[in-house]
Amino acid sequence: MYYVFFLAPNQIPLTDMYFLKKLLNLKGDDGFQMNEVLVGLWYIMGLWPLVYSMLLLPTARSSKGSIPVWPFLVLSCFGGAYVLIPYFALWKPPPPPVEETELQRLPLNLLESKLTAGITMAAGLGIIFYAGLSSGDVWKEFYQYFRESRFIHAMSIDFSLLSAFAPFWIYNDMTARKWYDKGSWLLPLSVIPFLGPALYLLLRPSIPTVPALSSPTSTEEK
Repeated sequence: MYYVFFLAPNQIPLTDMYFLKKLLNLKGDDGFQMNEVLVGLWYIMGLWPLVYSMLLLPTARSSKGSIPVWPFLVLSCFGGAYVLIPYFALWKPPPPPVEETELQRLPLNLLESKLTAGITMAAGLGIIFYAGLSSGDVWKEFYQYFRESRFIHAMSIDFSLLSAFAPFWIYNDMTARKWYDKGSWLLPLSVIPFLGPALYLLLRPSIPTVPALSSPTSTEEK
């Protein structure tokens, strides 16, 4: 964070604000065409919080009584890896066991869904193809923005950090699901930015569960 606020390039702050308004659709059509690579990066950053939610809930929750993961996941929608890194440092395994009833309600029924994983993968592929097929001039323009813009510089580093941490959390999730023997071939692929983690989420098995604990009332009735 110190680097982002004090050392990152900041030569075009007014342009940064303009780009942000355009990406948030707060500016009408003024004839300016946004850089396709920048647009692709912006949208792929919007998918990363979902990917990390699917990786960290439930297999990277801290042990009971420790710091919860969900506030960091919510804030990562705005701060990306810069918000998640403190949780990574504070994380205390092992995670609490997952009860059967947890998989039947939000958020786990959504995060464990193959439909969610499939939509995430398809959206990511579309965005990456959109940016990747841009001309060389578009990439040169993006590189120039990277050298001048704090906004684009910080977002690019954020993307790199999220990509770098993903293989560890995939390994953690894989071992929690007792799938390392069959799924270890996915670990080398997990280093592919975004697509590697998205593929893992699409192929991974269900999380092992434990029976729901009986409530005190039902125990007394027995």
